[in-house]
Amino acid sequence: MGISQLKETAPFDILPEEVIQTLRDSAQEMKFPADSHIFKQNDPPTGFLYVIQDGMVEITATVPGGQEMVVNYRKEGNFFGGTPIFTEEPYTGGARAVTETNCFLIPRASLTAVATDYPQIREYFTRIVLSRVRSLYADIVKENTTNALTQMEAYPFKKRLSEIMHSPVETCHADTSARQVARSMTEKKISAMVVVNDLGAPVGIISERDLVAKVLAPDTADCDMATANEVMASHYHSMPPATYMYEAMAYITAHKAKHLLIVDAGELVGIVSLPDLMRFRSQKAMLMVGSIRDENSLAGLARIKKEILPIARTLLTETHSTPEVMEILSYIHQSIIKKAYAICYQQMLDEGLTPPDIKYAFLLMGSGGRREMLLNPDQDNGFLFEDVPDTKLAEIEAFFVPFGEKLVAAFAEVGYPLCHGKVMANNPVWRGRLADWRSRIHDWINDPEPQKVRYSSIFFDFVCLEGDSQLADDLQRIVFAEVREFKRFLYHMMTLDQNYRVPVGLLGRFLLDKDGEHKGQLSLKQGGSIYIVDCIRMFSLEKEIPETSTLKRLAALTEDRVFEVETAEHIKAAFEALTFLRLRNEISLLENGQPPSHYLTPNDLPKGEQELLKESFNAVSKLQDATKRHFTKSFI
Repeated sequence: MGISQLKETAPFDILPEEVIQTLRDSAQEMKFPADSHIFKQNDPPTGFLYVIQDGMVEITATVPGGQEMVVNYRKEGNFFGGTPIFTEEPYTGGARAVTETNCFLIPRASLTAVATDYPQIREYFTRIVLSRVRSLYADIVKENTTNALTQMEAYPFKKRLSEIMHSPVETCHADTSARQVARSMTEKKISAMVVVNDLGAPVGIISERDLVAKVLAPDTADCDMATANEVMASHYHSMPPATYMYEAMAYITAHKAKHLLIVDAGELVGIVSLPDLMRFRSQKAMLMVGSIRDENSLAGLARIKKEILPIARTLLTETHSTPEVMEILSYIHQSIIKKAYAICYQQMLDEGLTPPDIKYAFLLMGSGGRREMLLNPDQDNGFLFEDVPDTKLAEIEAFFVPFGEKLVAAFAEVGYPLCHGKVMANNPVWRGRLADWRSRIHDWINDPEPQKVRYSSIFFDFVCLEGDSQLADDLQRIVFAEVREFKRFLYHMMTLDQNYRVPVGLLGRFLLDKDGEHKGQLSLKQGGSIYIVDCIRMFSLEKEIPETSTLKRLAALTEDRVFEVETAEHIKAAFEALTFLRLRNEISLLENGQPPSHYLTPNDLPKGEQELLKESFNAVSKLQDATKRHFTKSFI
């Protein structure tokens, strides 16, 4: 079935059915066992394009130190190994079968023959996808890399469950006797058996403890009569294979689980145990995630937050992608904020205050909502309540007013600065029922004066951190409906953004602050990355894309053909480069006893980094121009 899906995938979507059939007829089938390499980075080309019929393949890159890092996944209907087809150069990355994988192998000769009549095929595979920004960025990141020992410190943050899971999984059916289950577990030296139905889908899990508690310990139990169905725990924990190990560690410890089933699109593809994860845990980073969960004081959380600096340094000083570093830091920040929230909530209860019987959500906004937090994000938060009668408001305020004050003070004590614009839960403007928020959003959108547009820019990136996430989904639908009703608002957002331009002059010189505390410097955030965030947000609001992360929004817009692949890659590279330089600058300032800042002195940078900065600003400027053209044409 996989090869038929080529017709729906670029660049093959331009080919008529009879040409697709020709490629299908020329292909040969090959099966690759789970955990086997199909080819490795720098191997000479095999002469085939691989199309996955069923299974899953990891695309890997070898980082300094010789370790493999997973950079992408391919599933049924996807292809890989196409780069050398027309260039005949070695593979720029490796491919490894995660599960048993069947592939169609299309010969190079067939593809080159098709490319004679359809040159777009050749152009697709020979086109240089990486922009100059990406090339410069890759060189500078490489220079920033340290030794393999440092890389291992970040190992749990760059490895995925697919790389450590046990596959295939040992399974049994519900009617299997408990004795047979115990015998199989002993013979295979495994600590759990997964119970599956006739379709192979998991329905439960049996651990050694289950066998002891339900079969061996009870005097009345009969090992031969008891079945897997009676012994198994019907509730099991599962995660997809692309999950990072640090996420799995946090999840498995929070749920006090011993095993994780690895499920991909409903299919059981592997299993991971707590000891599997513990073997790979970092002495600093993973212990930090666990310590957040165990900490019960704000002072303790403040001490933990200070440890983010060495974690960030470790992650940044190896060839880890900057977006992943940013997501990991955001994950840690959100974990700290959630724990501080839990501490404050318990304090409210201990003080005798009773929460009203309503649905509510605690919203994180701005960089927190986008999961783009670096070392010292400030507070952007608020409360959302379900629609209740006005008579209920006094009861809501009696709890949430002091709770909001307590939260804001607690977050500040832990180390999250107050928001200068007072976008915080102790401000009544940032609390309200769905109807109240609908009214505010309607006002922002229909009377888009600058301050209201700025408020909306922070707010539109919200995510539910605690409480009822369905309320947040309802609120997002309200946002989309209001923007849909008055799309000219997006034009006003664009014009406000266009009031500011990147800090590079016509002659390619940096435009620096002329006075004040940042004299001779420029802002990486206000001069560059914020414009990428803003422009991508505008397009996402227009297309009603629910993602909040800038790069996930960009990926969705590319899939929706708002941006060409090459354009999106250029934007992504600029965003990564600006984030990399900003995070490295924050680390350097903190290590020198200074507060973190997005300002730096560009002329102090090496020539290569100055060039990277200029190219990144150039990409931002082009995005601003494209945004202006689009929204001017659409709404004027």
